[in-house]
Amino acid sequence: QVQVVESGGGLVQPGGSLRLSCVASGRIFSRSVMGWYRQAPGKQREWVASISRSETSTNTADSVKGRFTISRDSGQNTVYLQMNSLKPEDTAVYYCYADVPPLGNYSAKKYWGQGTQVTVSS
Repeated sequence: QVQVVESGGGLVQPGGSLRLSCVASGRIFSRSVMGWYRQAPGKQREWVASISRSETSTNTADSVKGRFTISRDSGQNTVYLQMNSLKPEDTAVYYCYADVPPLGNYSAKKYWGQGTQVTVSS
């Protein structure tokens, strides 16, 4: 069974930092582009960041560029989102995903975690 599980959310003051973690099943992690979306109350889900399988390519949304950093640890099947200089508008549920490419008879598929709440407030 494929699992994608986030952790690390919480309440933080403006200007503070948090690090989110996401562990994915080993059989998909090594083959997948990993990334994060977020969804604030009353808003559509927004892509935040992604990292390639080889860790050589990362991308971040303009809204978080220079503040958020995505990384992955293949030995731990874990992807991280380091969030610095947090703002109230970063408040959202953050979702990790694994973008699995097609293989043989299996089509491409995106697996999602359950989400972790990040609240930035004084």
